[in-house]
Amino acid sequence: MAVCIAVIAKQNYPLYIRSVPTQNELKFHYTVHTSLDVVEEKISAVGKSLGDQRELYLGLLYPTEDYKVYGYVTNSKVKFVIVVDSSNTSLRDNEIRSMFRKLHNSFTDVMCNPFHNPGDPIQSKTFDGIVSGMMVQTG
Repeated sequence: MAVCIAVIAKQNYPLYIRSVPTQNELKFHYTVHTSLDVVEEKISAVGKSLGDQRELYLGLLYPTEDYKVYGYVTNSKVKFVIVVDSSNTSLRDNEIRSMFRKLHNSFTDVMCNPFHNPGDPIQSKTFDGIVSGMMVQTG
């Protein structure tokens, strides 16, 4: 499961970042923000190619020694980044895709809330609960 999940706005500021364990939170913020360059690179490459432009899943952005970073971008250019522990070899690509679909559906529910202003940080308890369910359970 994920050790960090982030939702990044179109203008590249964080709408939501959650990490487990919390003592590495700054490290995960750095990892997420460095992955944005790779996301932008992949988005521009997809725009130039004649391939399927409806593909939202960007796949593995980059692996590090300890983590693997995956990306997903919505049609409105909101970016989702999931950081997974590299030691978790049982996690398949289709499971990562399903995590992104679940995250995207929950994000859509947050955006459909008439009391949420788009561009504000996400403070939904339902969204937080779904993200918590995708995180690594330590304890």
